[in-house]
Amino acid sequence: MAELLKSKEPVAAMKERLAAQVARLEQAGVRPKMTIVRCGARPDDLSYEAGAIKRFNGLGIDVEVKELPVDIDQQAFTEQIQALNRDDAVHGVLIFRPLPPQLDESVLKYVLSPEKDMDAMNPDNLAKVFAADSSGYPPCTPEAVMELLAHYQVDLAGKNVVILGRSMVVGKPLAMMMLAKNATVTICHSKTQNLPAIARQADVLVACVGKAKMVNAEYVSPGQTVVDVGINMDEDGKLCGDVDFAAVESIVARITPAPGGVGGVTTSCLAAHVLRSAMKRAGLE
Repeated sequence: MAELLKSKEPVAAMKERLAAQVARLEQAGVRPKMTIVRCGARPDDLSYEAGAIKRFNGLGIDVEVKELPVDIDQQAFTEQIQALNRDDAVHGVLIFRPLPPQLDESVLKYVLSPEKDMDAMNPDNLAKVFAADSSGYPPCTPEAVMELLAHYQVDLAGKNVVILGRSMVVGKPLAMMMLAKNATVTICHSKTQNLPAIARQADVLVACVGKAKMVNAEYVSPGQTVVDVGINMDEDGKLCGDVDFAAVESIVARITPAPGGVGGVTTSCLAAHVLRSAMKRAGLE
């Protein structure tokens, strides 16, 4: 039976650190606040939103939700984001993606101020991840992977890491974060040949492809640590990851459940970004 790398322990450890920051802000008369910008009401967005609000409320961080029409045009969306940039009461902004097809994300990603961009939508923050510059705000999901592995003392130095997925949201920035910890990283994708064989050679295998239960017993080997970043719906309408947990758990050494693993830590990383932004604004960092 594999050791389960659950979110509960790292989230509790992070909560203590974050609560101390909230207390310092309160003493300075600052109430930290984040705004979520959502176009329409996709079920996955609503699920993440509910989890974030619950986590933030438990910490004493205010959350405002701006639900915009799914057919909003580029100019109106831009004006909404610019207004948030100017609002001194808002310390962080999270824009749910993907955006509706009529909105050009390649343009809009530059509109959100880097100082309020909590999930590395703005290329300025993303570039800092690749430059190993800790002054920005990295994407929350890859940061959560690193936080979870650090909590469970998974040493990456000198280890072979295989990442299944090359998105700019998870795969690529996570590779940079792991390189900074002296791992040897291989990024795989839909065109990779002999994918299961490459995956089996990993010390740490990360699945972030967005395909339910794709990683089965053929992809893993004894002694591995498997990190499942995916959140999908299976054939029965239940939440599941990119890893076929039932097929893999008896083979590997350590594995994150999905749900109950990376996702829970992600919202804590988001909260940490908002508090850091508020601390900077208040001159407390």
